[in-house]
Amino acid sequence: MTTNALGIYEKALPQKLTWTEKFNLVHELGFNFLEFSIDESDERLARLDWSRKQREDFRQAMWQTNSRINTMMLSGHRRFPLGSADPAVRQKALEMMSKAIDLAVDLGIRNIQMAGYDVYYEPKTVQSREWFVEDLTRCVEMAAKKLVMLSIETMDDPFLNSLSKIAHIKKEIPSPWLQGYPDLGNISAWPENNVAEDLENNMDDVVAVHLKDTKRVTPTFKGQFKNVPFGDGDVDFEGCLKTLKRLNYSGSYTVEMWTETASDPVAEVKKAKLFFDHLFTKLDIKQEPVRNTTIQEAN
Repeated sequence: MTTNALGIYEKALPQKLTWTEKFNLVHELGFNFLEFSIDESDERLARLDWSRKQREDFRQAMWQTNSRINTMMLSGHRRFPLGSADPAVRQKALEMMSKAIDLAVDLGIRNIQMAGYDVYYEPKTVQSREWFVEDLTRCVEMAAKKLVMLSIETMDDPFLNSLSKIAHIKKEIPSPWLQGYPDLGNISAWPENNVAEDLENNMDDVVAVHLKDTKRVTPTFKGQFKNVPFGDGDVDFEGCLKTLKRLNYSGSYTVEMWTETASDPVAEVKKAKLFFDHLFTKLDIKQEPVRNTTIQEAN
């Protein structure tokens, strides 16, 4: 039997909660950890500049609730991409990464998940790819010095939409501190991808896995990469999880949802948890035991 930790993305949970309330809810809903978000909003980007006291308070909330953060999802580079034609934007992107690495060290986060875009709101060119590779090299150097893992997510964008493409980037930037973070939904949505072969050929690069449903890209449909209820999309979760089990994947899974502003986010997360509980039982995948909320003081 394979044992894996199962986490929930921060943006799935009700937005207006304290960190203590949020961590407690993670346990109550049956998850092992929370995935921390730094997206492109001003509110979440401001976390990169948290004061010493804010970082201390966050750590204290984690300790008091016996919680952990496996991964920081740094999607803010969509707004400030490493491959931008604007040198000021590229400098901002590098500064963001430097701050994210320091924040990860202070909060005990070992893995920063990067969005695999050269650019998002700008035209893609050979030059945008070259700037991306150049700046990613600098990011990896910064991360290596602090022993923080950078993992590139397979994306809703053709630039890096498979583990095989990430493996090619890794050949250009060889480092144990640069790895892959497959999103099963994103890989499955692109018709050129064979999901099982992509996982089989690149398992040595996989440090974490996103669980998300999507609808496939077709010649007449651009695909749907967000807000697809689990089971309503085209992802063969049973097949993907069975493949990962056969490949002895023992890392964590994170359920990725954006229900923080839904009328009842908790109900939506409970539905998702039941969906994967059923699959884990069917495939004989054991979830890591959920810790008690409070820490027992040592005698």
